[in-house]
Amino acid sequence: MSLPTAAEQALEAFTACHGWEQRARLLMQWGERLPPLSEADCCESNRVHGCESQVWLVAVRQGDIWQFHATSDARLLRGLLAVLLARVSGLSAAEVARVDLQDWFSQLGLARQLSPSRSNGLQAVLQRMQQLMAEER
Repeated sequence: MSLPTAAEQALEAFTACHGWEQRARLLMQWGERLPPLSEADCCESNRVHGCESQVWLVAVRQGDIWQFHATSDARLLRGLLAVLLARVSGLSAAEVARVDLQDWFSQLGLARQLSPSRSNGLQAVLQRMQQLMAEER
């Protein structure tokens, strides 16, 4: 499966980093580039449960293609969300279902820095995406 353009850009940027400090800085920069959600979108019905930090997720369907928008109250998590969204936005529901989060974060060189709770939280975000897509069918 080919990667969306944003995911290719993320892969290129993160694999060019030497070490965790550079990746962490880049992660923060990616998080800052996330478009903010409106106050109305940061509501309980858009909140992702299963994350230690607060995360809000909005899904928009355009034909068979999905776009996701998310934010968090935690800076590092916003960066992780940004690279997750780069990987899944613009895909069909079937393509999103095939995304292997562990593999994606390994390719970016970020897997070893993901604590179990962050990994679980990101998995909860992916599950919420799949739930939102299923509700729209």
